[in-house]
Amino acid sequence: MSQTVHVVFPCQEGKGPELIEILREALPDTRAYEGCESIEVYSDDSNPDTVVLWEKFALKENHQSYLQWRMDTGLPELLAPVLAGNLQVTYLDSHDA
Repeated sequence: MSQTVHVVFPCQEGKGPELIEILREALPDTRAYEGCESIEVYSDDSNPDTVVLWEKFALKENHQSYLQWRMDTGLPELLAPVLAGNLQVTYLDSHDA
C-alpha cells in the first residue's frame, strides 16, 4: 500500500505564488525520485500563502529518503526566503470505511 503524505508550506505574506514557481522547477526531480508515485500542489483558497503538497510514495522510507536528499541538495536554503515557518509533514494511513 502506498504512503500518502500531506505537506503544508506556510509562506510569508504574498509569497505563495513564488513558492509555487519554485515547486514547478523542483517537482520534476521529485516525480522521478525512487518510490514517488504522484505529487500534487494546492493553495488554500482563502489564504494563497498556504501551499499544500499531496504526495504518494511507495513506502514511507522512500519519502524520508527523499526529504533527506532535498536537505542535502540545498532546497531548504532556496525555500527560506519565502517560508514563514517550518514545513508540516503528516503521514496518513488509509482506511476502508
